[in-house]
Amino acid sequence: MLENIEGHQGTTLPDQRFRRLLGEPAWQALPPSVRRRFGKRLKGGSSVVYQGIVVSMRRNFAGRILSHLARLVGAPLPHDMTSVNQPAVVTVTEDCAGDGQFWIRQYGRASGFPQVIHSSKRFAGPTGIEEYIGSGIGMALRVGVADDGLSFTSDHYFLQFGSWRLRLPGWCSPGALTITHRDLGGTRFLFSLTLESRFFGELIHQDALFHDMEVQP
Repeated sequence: MLENIEGHQGTTLPDQRFRRLLGEPAWQALPPSVRRRFGKRLKGGSSVVYQGIVVSMRRNFAGRILSHLARLVGAPLPHDMTSVNQPAVVTVTEDCAGDGQFWIRQYGRASGFPQVIHSSKRFAGPTGIEEYIGSGIGMALRVGVADDGLSFTSDHYFLQFGSWRLRLPGWCSPGALTITHRDLGGTRFLFSLTLESRFFGELIHQDALFHDMEVQP
């Protein structure tokens, strides 16, 4: 089900944004394949496609409720347990109007249409990188080096409408989100998402196995 796909020439530029966020020593500690994936900036109109499969997913009762409530603001969390062993596709497109990237995550299901999650990453804010899921909701992230890859952890959540912005207190956040990109050698890497609550424990966990990318002009 996984396909090894190659990138096209002439559609990427050197990208220093993740390198600057990490710092030079941490950047050089990453596997070469991770530096290659996160060290390319797409030219306008091009997209990187990651193709793979969801290999595991779990939720507790509170996580199930939260994931379904989140469908009211665009379904930013995986919510269908039948996505395990189904195809997963992630598309990343450079935001030509701003300093960021548009992400589309598509998770197949045992029946019906796949779940599609939209978000925008922008290199801005107090931590240097933020993710927006729509409906005025955003999350400031911190980037670090994890085992054989990168980690993205939530620093805080916020609401923003135009120039007005409100940082949400910790007690009304959905929990601490951690996303890891772990290199597995060759062309493979593991994408993991974990959402944890100090009150309800691990709410949601998902692992998806991907192969390297194809750039679409």
